[in-house]
Parts: sequence; C-alpha cells; structure tokens
Amino acid sequence: MRGEPSCPKCGGRVRAPGLFSDSWQCDVHGTVHPLQPVIPPSVEALSVVVHRTQVPVWMPWPLPVGWLFTGVTYAGDDRSGGRATAVACSGPGPLGGMGELILVAEELGVGLGAWYAGVDGPDPGPYMSVEKPPQAKVLAAGRPTPLWHVSATPDDRAVFAGEARGLWLWAVVWPEQSGLLMYDELVLTDLRDAGAEVDLVPCGALSPRLLKP
Repeated sequence: MRGEPSCPKCGGRVRAPGLFSDSWQCDVHGTVHPLQPVIPPSVEALSVVVHRTQVPVWMPWPLPVGWLFTGVTYAGDDRSGGRATAVACSGPGPLGGMGELILVAEELGVGLGAWYAGVDGPDPGPYMSVEKPPQAKVLAAGRPTPLWHVSATPDDRAVFAGEARGLWLWAVVWPEQSGLLMYDELVLTDLRDAGAEVDLVPCGALSPRLLKP
C-alpha cells in the first residue's frame, strides 16, 4: 500500500510545495495534481473522495450482476480538491473469467486516464477518431454519452473515452475481451449525486490495477 502522493501521469515520486515552488512537482512531468494514496475499498473511502473532489465520481449503478467496488483514488490536494477521480470495479467478464473496469473523470491535462490506459498523455484526443460513429455509449448522470475506442493502448486492455459533464471520461477494461461490457449501455452515476445510496455499494478486495496499471 502506498503512503505517499505520486504523479498521476507516471506513478513516480512527486515533491510537495515548498520554498521554490507552490505546486507539486514530478521530475519528468513538472507541475502535476498529486495522485493520492489508494484507499482500501469501503463505503468510508468512497465518501472521503466524494466529499473532496471537484469532478464526478463515476460508477456503474446499479453494478452489473456479481460486480463489486474494488477501490478509489483521486488526483489533487487539500487546496485544489480532486481534479481527477478513478473508481475500480471487478466482476464476471462477459466471456467468462474476471473482468476489471476503471472509470476516470478528469479535467483537461491531468493525465490520470492516460496512465491507466497505457498511452502517452495527457488527454485521449489524439487517439480518438471522433469523425467516426462512437463505438460505445453509456448513460452518464442521465445523459446519453458517446465513447470512442482509444487506439495505441497495450493489448491486455480495451480503452474508451468521451466527454461527460464537460470533462474527460475514460473507461479502461481488463482483459481486452471484457471491453464487450461497454457495448451494453452501462448506466453511470456520479456518486456525488447518490446520497445515502452510497452506503449500499458492495465492496470487494482492492484492485491491483489502481496501484499499477
């Protein structure tokens, strides 16, 4: 379990604000919003992120049959609030075996979604063919939201991205064939709007993908 903030673009070490800089710094990526240590899955962990973030906390709700919430993290600090969130869920894959899904909401340039997707970031635009019809659609906070396949990703995952509530929405699915999950028009809820329903989220073991995609 990591105890220190890290870079949302590479997972590397970051330096806290100090005498020479008023922002968090990565040696490779410069100024970043620090990725906070991953918290073991619990309703309390979700509540912490929900109350600290400035961006949506997306989760399929209701969860697909047999699926569990398996972790959450966010990028940002106490001063700025969360500028990106990542929620992990795991359960039976559409073609058998276990599937894992990480949903990322983020402001432009944060780079957390690209890190989980395995592409050079920070944003998905260069890897999306938006002039073509979207490959998947979700219902995000009640709005039909098109998602495009993200190219140039590692072979072990399927990645989709689009825009919801004026921010990037990434869906990263392992293994690649479990990407079929995204063709079922998942219903995504921003847990900031869920109220007491957050207490009903079923929790599983921490997804190692959140720590090291």
